[in-house]
Amino acid sequence: DTTLRDGEQTAGVVFSNHEKVRIAKLLDEVGVHQIEVGIPAMGGDEKATIKQIVGLGLSTSILAWNRAVRQDIQHSLDCGVNAVAISMSASDIHIEHKLQKSRQWVLDQISSCVEFAKSHDVYVSVNAEDASRADLEFLVRFAQAAKEAGADRLRFCDTLGILDPFDTFNVISFLVRQTGLAIEMHTHDDFGMATANALAGIKAGATYVNTTVNGLGERAGNAALEEVVMALKHIGKVDLGLHTERFRELSEYVASASARTIPVWKSIVGTNVFAHESGIHADGVIKNPVNYEAFSPEDVGLER
Repeated sequence: DTTLRDGEQTAGVVFSNHEKVRIAKLLDEVGVHQIEVGIPAMGGDEKATIKQIVGLGLSTSILAWNRAVRQDIQHSLDCGVNAVAISMSASDIHIEHKLQKSRQWVLDQISSCVEFAKSHDVYVSVNAEDASRADLEFLVRFAQAAKEAGADRLRFCDTLGILDPFDTFNVISFLVRQTGLAIEMHTHDDFGMATANALAGIKAGATYVNTTVNGLGERAGNAALEEVVMALKHIGKVDLGLHTERFRELSEYVASASARTIPVWKSIVGTNVFAHESGIHADGVIKNPVNYEAFSPEDVGLER
């Protein structure tokens, strides 16, 4: 879950140090397997708070985000995290217009930074930024460079949220076959398909997925934790073992900390998910809730 990193990159959202620690604790208590806690290279309070979270002794893995720069990774190592994300642009659009470098420079930076991180015995996720607009042949070379340097997984970033589930399935299937690397989905909601794309990636063989509480994130946000987990459980029949009955509590706290209200119609945790007014629906629910409810309100900490 990247609520504390990509979630806080939401325009206008700033978590206090206390709120960051509380969100980390809640995510751990809910059972999230890994938390992306922030960007240590920012220094100051950001680095101090990450150190504080590491010192809590949580059950979850603690991962910090870095540019593909050795100094960034050193800041993460200073904090004592057990995992690092190393982010690098993968599309020619970014390489030419943002980095103003060459494809070979990108591959060299990945190799150098992954080798440096692995020499310090941490788990490494290499983030292919703007992967959904990258040349597929180069994306395979990008993944292979990461793998050869010792990376544990590749984060496929649909940075602009431009894929649909069908294209997502095809590209992830291809990458799984061609690279042999574990694939992580990082999807954005610009066209309202972040959760669908995350699930499509999992169907195609991805074994990790990025989420944020309430779908916070850059622009239109990321795939929502509560949506991905409950869709996997009830549609995909994959129970991740999370304490979903605390989802509403978690959503309310993050909504308060981010000064964003939870819409009543919000999937999974919105209060209207279990509100019935139509006579036919109300009659059906009174007879048996399964007539019009896919799961019970208690499953996510709500009431009918």
